[in-house]
Amino acid sequence: MNNDLSHLFSPFKIRDLEIPNRCVMPPMGCHLENKDASVSDANIAYISRQASGGIGLVITEIAAVHETGAIGMGVYDDRFVPGLTRMARAIHDGGAKAALQLHHAGRETYPGLKKGYALGPSALPSLVYGMAPKEMSLDEIRMIVESFGKAAVRAVDAGFDAVEIHGAHGYLLTQFMSAISNQRKDGYGGDFKSRARFVFEVVQEVRKSVGKNFPVLLRISAEEYIRNGYTVEDVQTILPDLVQAGVDVFHASVGTHGSPGGVTSAPPEFEQGWNVWRAKKCKEVVDVPVIAVGRFNDPRVADKFIAQGDADMIAFGRQQLADPDFLNKAKAGQYDQIRNCIACNQGCIERLMYEPGSSVRCAINPETGQELLYPRTPAKTKKKVWVIGAGPAGLTAAQEAARLGHDVSLFEKEDTAGGQILYASKAPSKQIYGDWIRWQIKQVEQMGVTIQTSTTITPEKLENANVDAVILAAGGDKIIPTIPGLDESIVCTAWQILGETVKPEKNVLVVGGGLIGMETADFLIDKGSKVTLVEMLPKSPVPNYTSHGYMLHKRLKQAECRFRFNSRLDSVGKNAVTLLVDGKPETLTDIHQVVLAVGMKPRAELKEYLANKKIEHYVVGDAQTVRRIIEATDEGAKAAWSL
Repeated sequence: MNNDLSHLFSPFKIRDLEIPNRCVMPPMGCHLENKDASVSDANIAYISRQASGGIGLVITEIAAVHETGAIGMGVYDDRFVPGLTRMARAIHDGGAKAALQLHHAGRETYPGLKKGYALGPSALPSLVYGMAPKEMSLDEIRMIVESFGKAAVRAVDAGFDAVEIHGAHGYLLTQFMSAISNQRKDGYGGDFKSRARFVFEVVQEVRKSVGKNFPVLLRISAEEYIRNGYTVEDVQTILPDLVQAGVDVFHASVGTHGSPGGVTSAPPEFEQGWNVWRAKKCKEVVDVPVIAVGRFNDPRVADKFIAQGDADMIAFGRQQLADPDFLNKAKAGQYDQIRNCIACNQGCIERLMYEPGSSVRCAINPETGQELLYPRTPAKTKKKVWVIGAGPAGLTAAQEAARLGHDVSLFEKEDTAGGQILYASKAPSKQIYGDWIRWQIKQVEQMGVTIQTSTTITPEKLENANVDAVILAAGGDKIIPTIPGLDESIVCTAWQILGETVKPEKNVLVVGGGLIGMETADFLIDKGSKVTLVEMLPKSPVPNYTSHGYMLHKRLKQAECRFRFNSRLDSVGKNAVTLLVDGKPETLTDIHQVVLAVGMKPRAELKEYLANKKIEHYVVGDAQTVRRIIEATDEGAKAAWSL
């Protein structure tokens, strides 16, 4: 791949604002603000770190222009200006330019819907929360329009270089544009251009409030990406008028939080730059800059799109969270040192959406969102540390412990480091997980830690080791059910299939409908097998509202994978398999292979020994409880920080 980044790193000018390069950190909610919606010390630490790695323009997370649409930081009162001033200064100190994003959630606020103060163009239920807002009166429309203008003035007063109006992702401005959420009969409803009237008025008010030379950006979902939603061709019809109203830059995103597959934060199934064509469509009808977004994690790919003229700037969102220094590393030609985002969405999206009260994290970068906790200087006392297990938790623990100056030894009982990720990365679209775990292994080795594979640590070995601390990251054991016939030759495990030590057969019964089972089914189908999947629960435990879950369910359905819920394997014979379906026996005679994917249980047999010997120890990752990458890396890092 061409390493010339001259287009991406060329300076850029918006009105009188000079930006050092074409790289943008887009707004991403982090929920680090104080309870009163003011800027917190955690906000400042987070944004300072993000601004320090070479990014040209930082657009903050959402700042609410009115209390009725507040779900993050606030800019609806003068009391927020001191904190926002600190934020703008922190971004400038990092070397970047700063834009404040102005936002109103409309009907997409659970507290507002529950308490009855949420506003929307029509009293139609949120696709996310299932509750309806209050339909806005003309007076309320005018009130919110004016609130955007007043908030923009506060952004100027706080020292920001620009503002971005949030008109994307199903929030209030999108709700007015969408026929799904706007069925008004007055001048704010009707055809697409009439539904966009509210957006025009907001832009005009902001422009009037900040003057002619202050940059105004508009983030817009260039396509609603939902059945019966508006299209990019619809959007093209209003862009010239929005420029006349005062927009200097369009930020061309896609979708809403109600769109299928989580396209607003696309999973690995989507290639880098998958959404750039919509930015290009925007550029066809206006002569102002357009920012493209689309799962970018490689600056070289981004440079190509700018060189082609498809976009003027590129937004790197989740990649910034994974590695705030990736641009400086790329500029230095150190591509092998970049921690590439794996688009798992575990810490940056799902954590915020489905874990109330949580704040932003990154599943593969434990520093993100924990900048105030992250130790930056060596430990006061150097310790001899053994890390047992070289999966995500153990590798992260070893890397962090070595970074802090400890004497680290890392042991893995298998012949290769990497843990369960080695198997998970074999599923279609998840190869990037394997790239990450291999990168993590190299990072540990570069720290001077030798990974001793094919090594099982026993109490006897620990007895003679004279260690100061142990981080137990030994992972989990496969759950093998007690079922007659499991010794038959047609029976194997998901790990044998994914590890490619057993060849897939034509007709396969996968036992277990969790993530391991569904990804194994996905792998088998990709290899040409016809799959029946058996699950004891009434539905799959893999939620289809997550990005990866949605894509996984979609692929299996399209491949005609046969799901058997409320079912369990009862016995395996030489020529037949018996299930219990709703408690009733059913025989399947055309099964060539039975694959066990029931799940895993923690492997922590050394825990009792360590406790009895009063050796400082920490149990992390699957050895504690079988879970996701984010819990494993977080616990591994914090164990190292606690030494």
